[in-house]
Amino acid sequence: MKISIVGFGYIGAVIGAVYAELGHSVHAIDSNVSSMNDLNQGICHVPEPALRELIKKGVENKNLSGSTSYDSISGSDVVLVTVGTPLSDEFDADLSAIRDVFKMLSGYVNDGQIIMVKSTVPPGVTRQMANEFLAEKKNVFIGFSPERLAEGNAIQEFRTLPIVVGGINDKSTERCADFWSTTLGVEVIKVSSCESAELVKLANNQWIDLNIALANELAILCDSLPYNLDILEIIQGANSLKKGQHFVNILTPSIGVGGYCLTKDPWFVSSLGEKNGAHIKLPGTGRRVNDMMPSYVADNIIAHFAAKNEDLDSVKLAILGYSFKTNSGDIRFTPMEKFVKELFNRGLKHISVFDSTISEGAITDERVFRTKSWQECLSNSDCLVFGAAHSDIAVISMPEIAEHMSNKGLVYDGRRYLSKDEIAQLVDLGVSYKGVGRSFGSKN
Repeated sequence: MKISIVGFGYIGAVIGAVYAELGHSVHAIDSNVSSMNDLNQGICHVPEPALRELIKKGVENKNLSGSTSYDSISGSDVVLVTVGTPLSDEFDADLSAIRDVFKMLSGYVNDGQIIMVKSTVPPGVTRQMANEFLAEKKNVFIGFSPERLAEGNAIQEFRTLPIVVGGINDKSTERCADFWSTTLGVEVIKVSSCESAELVKLANNQWIDLNIALANELAILCDSLPYNLDILEIIQGANSLKKGQHFVNILTPSIGVGGYCLTKDPWFVSSLGEKNGAHIKLPGTGRRVNDMMPSYVADNIIAHFAAKNEDLDSVKLAILGYSFKTNSGDIRFTPMEKFVKELFNRGLKHISVFDSTISEGAITDERVFRTKSWQECLSNSDCLVFGAAHSDIAVISMPEIAEHMSNKGLVYDGRRYLSKDEIAQLVDLGVSYKGVGRSFGSKN
């Protein structure tokens, strides 16, 4: 099958690599000339495990190629649209890229083709694009299928997760569903319209963001109470309750929420409600809670050293893990960027970072010292912050931490989630411990 993918960023690259591996002819279309030149040489800069190897293999097998031209569209069986829909200044979806794509498609689309949007959009956009640019194409099957892949495990999830699809009409829904089921062999969930499918994606990300906001606020509550509370055991206990067909499933708190989707999609929901007279409160509330977590953690760290009357100018802080998610090199909207800025604004002068998953130039703040090893990063530090728990970070032992840090240092657990035994071991080694919702009654 011949598949064209318009927009070869994170999602487009994952989809294209998997389909090329399955033996399909995949052609990527992207306005980034450098990106397409790299692709044709088998080079991929998307920080997803195993993706670079798949891209290289696909190009070598001549199943995967790319260009800035739309010429491949006319001969394609299926066209997948995966261009970005960033947050606009009005906190709505910026549809300029997807509009440009459909304008271009109108000059190349032929009868019998499947056109499927995977870019995250508010309900109504797929139909709007179809009516505005492809209305004269009477035998083209147009639908929406939400992208629901998680960074760090995207390839496996694309191969196995159920696919949701909804078309502009019943025939489009059937044709789009047949494409996924015959090529991937996964469960396909057909919904009644493209608008329903569009809202499925927003509902998914709204749930995740609100769930994390709940966990974060419970963690903040635990920190404020004068008891020996551990948010992780509280969540574990709460999640043992079954309600209806499912168990309670509170996610884990952390130093913040990042990534391309969760930081914008709830605002799409909020804006959609406002435009239609539904003044819903939860999307914006959840966003504000999660957005303030880097500041909250920075405040906790500064308070710890202030209580010890330590001069912030001399405090050396080490960060292990800078990307927004464990075992992913994706730094898009990573909360660590805001966290670092907050620390500098509060008077810290010495911040070093180790993260083997991110590219060399990923950290643009010139005040940050980037190290090549965790040992170098941690050497003589007064505070260690776990910003992520990549595989090479998660295996660092408590004695190794204590050995490399200065005496009576602080470990702040932003995302590694040390066990109580590990925490006790740290304390025995003379290292203090704090975490989000895991201050254990400490007021410092």
